[in-house]
Amino acid sequence: MQQLNSNAKETFIHEIFSAIARRYDLINSLLSFNRDKNWRRYAVEKCELKTGGIGLDVCCGTGMLTIEQARCVGMTGKVIGLDFCRDMLEIAVGNIAKTPFASQIELLEGNAMKLPFADNTFDCATIGFALRNVLDLRTVISEMQRVVRNGGAVVSLELAKPSAPVFKQLYYLYFEKMLPLLGKLGTGIDGPYQWLPRSLQLFPHQADIHALFQDVGFKESTYYELDGGIVAVHVGKK
Repeated sequence: MQQLNSNAKETFIHEIFSAIARRYDLINSLLSFNRDKNWRRYAVEKCELKTGGIGLDVCCGTGMLTIEQARCVGMTGKVIGLDFCRDMLEIAVGNIAKTPFASQIELLEGNAMKLPFADNTFDCATIGFALRNVLDLRTVISEMQRVVRNGGAVVSLELAKPSAPVFKQLYYLYFEKMLPLLGKLGTGIDGPYQWLPRSLQLFPHQADIHALFQDVGFKESTYYELDGGIVAVHVGKK
């Protein structure tokens, strides 16, 4: 039964991202009031990538976080973006082609639960706005840790749960009532942006994700809440 449930969830998530791939970047910017770019930039800063380094972006989607990594490693570095949704990767190809980093970035279709890389390959591994959609949090975080070299970082950028009174209530009002409506207007599809508030409800609090990072065995781990706790950036050092 558990395997059936897992397969059903994987199919469901795949269908969602395939359906919204072509409008994904635009809608993200609109729904976040264009803050998503700053969040990605901040997350990649925490990777501490150097010129000539090699990075991995897990569940890379349309490649926006992948591109931020490429800015850091420069023309002598390399970044691999991996995602299980071919429709999202096709958009990533177009996004990357608009940058100077096309020769530094490689895109692969693959599974975050079983990364097709050797141990200790990358200087960092990121995952952006996708951890809440994976089948098993611990497995994905452990896999990212496995493929990162000693001293490297695993960084997650994800929606979080703000705690400040009043702001918290306003946030959930927007997230649960307004966001699905705006998402439907932007894509013409109802389901994907109905799933978004539900996925956050099911996702652990940022403090619990921090505890999971520690339990997985990172040498150092911390997290940062941005914009009042709307999103959180988790950093684990191997």
